Amino acid sequence: MAWRKLGMRYTFKRCTKIGLQATSLILLNLIPGMLVLESAHASDASPLKLTLRDAVQMALKQNPQVQISNLEFAQSEQDKKIARSSLLPTLGATVAETAVRSNFEAFTGKPIPGIPKQIGPFQTFQGGGAFSMPLFDLTLWRQLQASNYAMSATAAQSQTTREQTTLLVVSQYLGCQRAAADIKAAQSRVELAETLYTLAASLQENGVGTGIDTLRANVQLQNEKQRLMVAETESKTGIYGLAHLLNIDPEQKIELVDTISFFETPVTDVDRLLDQAYKARPELRAIEARQQALRKQRQAASAARLPSILAQGMWSYYGLSIPNSIPTYQYQVSVSAPLFTGGRISAEVAKIDLELKKLDQEMQELRNVIALQAKVSAAQLEAARNEVEVANLGLKLANETVSQARDRFEAGVANNVEVVTAQDDLARANDNQINALYKYNQARADMARAFGQIEMLYSK
Repeated sequence: MAWRKLGMRYTFKRCTKIGLQATSLILLNLIPGMLVLESAHASDASPLKLTLRDAVQMALKQNPQVQISNLEFAQSEQDKKIARSSLLPTLGATVAETAVRSNFEAFTGKPIPGIPKQIGPFQTFQGGGAFSMPLFDLTLWRQLQASNYAMSATAAQSQTTREQTTLLVVSQYLGCQRAAADIKAAQSRVELAETLYTLAASLQENGVGTGIDTLRANVQLQNEKQRLMVAETESKTGIYGLAHLLNIDPEQKIELVDTISFFETPVTDVDRLLDQAYKARPELRAIEARQQALRKQRQAASAARLPSILAQGMWSYYGLSIPNSIPTYQYQVSVSAPLFTGGRISAEVAKIDLELKKLDQEMQELRNVIALQAKVSAAQLEAARNEVEVANLGLKLANETVSQARDRFEAGVANNVEVVTAQDDLARANDNQINALYKYNQARADMARAFGQIEMLYSK
C-alpha cells in the first residue's frame, strides 16, 4: 500500500512536471505571435499623414458618392449596349421532339361518318436555328444615338460629383487646418499667460505687486486654457468629418501635413480663368448632352411613323423522327408601318418638347449661377487677400503691445490691466489672422470650383 501511494505521488509529480514543461513550450510559441500582433496593432495605431492632395485623391477613390456616380456611368454604358443590340441580328437554336394525339370531332364540332374520332398519336422532330435582323428601323437608330448622348451626360454628372466632393474635402481640410492654427495660437497664449501669472505672483511676493494683479493674471490664464480646450475640440470634430468624407475608419488617427501652406497666399489670375468658366463646368456639359439625347429621342418618336423593314428566317431538320428528317427553311422580309396609334406618337413628341423647354430654363439658370459664383468668388478672394495683409500687421502690432505692457508691468510703472488688455488684443489678432487665412483659402477653392478647375488644382 505504501509503495502504491509512493508510486502515485511520483506519477503525479512527473505529470505535473510534464504539464508545466508543455505549458512553458506553448507560452514560448505564443509569445512571438503576441509580439507580432502587438506590433501590428501599434502599426495600425500610427497616424495617417495626409497632405491636401492626398486627401482629395483618397476621397475621389473611396467616397461613396463618387463610387455611386461611377456605377451610374457603368449603367449608362450597359444601356448603350442594350440599345445597340436592337440593331444587331439575333440568333437562336431549337431542338424539339413532339408527340401529338388529338380529337378530330373537337375541330369539326360533330362526328363525320367514316372518319375516326382520334387523330394520332404521331411524333415529329425538329431541330435548327432562326435569326432576326432589322434592315431599316430609324427609330432604333435614333435611340442608339440618344443612348450615346445619355452616356455623355452621365459622364459629365460623374465629373460634377467629383468636383463637389473635392470642394467638400478641401473645405473640411481647411477647417482642420484652421483648428490646428487655433490650437497653436492658443498654446502660445497659454504659455504667455503662465509667464505673466508667474511674474505677477513673484512681484506680489516681493511686495512690488498687488493681489488683484495676481488674481487678474490667473483669470486671464484660465480664459486662455478654456480657449485652448475649445480649439482642441473643434480640431477633433473636424478630423472626424474629414474621415467621414474619406470613407475611412473613424478610429484611424489623421495627421495633417500641409499646415504651412495654410499661411501661403499665392496670386491667382482671375481674368484668364473667366473665359473658361462656361466651357469647363461639367454641369453645363451634362445639360447639353441631355438636350442632345432628348433631341434624338424626339427624332426616334417621330420616326415611329415611318415603315420598318425586318428580315427573319429559320432553317431546321423536320420529320417524323431523326432518321427520316429533311432540311426545311423559311425566309421572309417584312415591311410594317403604323396606320393609327391613337395619338401616342404626337404625345411622345410633345412631351419631349416640354422636357427640352425645361432644360433650356435649367441651362439659363445654371449659366447665371456660374457667372454669379465666378464674380463673387473672385471678389471674396481679393478681399480675403487684403484681410490677410491687415491681419498680419495687426498680429505684429498686438505682439509689440504685449511686450511693451509686460515691460511696463515688470518695471512697476503700471499694473497688469494693460497686460491683460494687450493679451485680449493679441487673442483677437490671432483670431483675425486665422479667420482671414481661412477665408482666403476657402475663397480660392470656391473660385476654382466656379471655374471647374478644383479637381485639377488640388488633386494633380
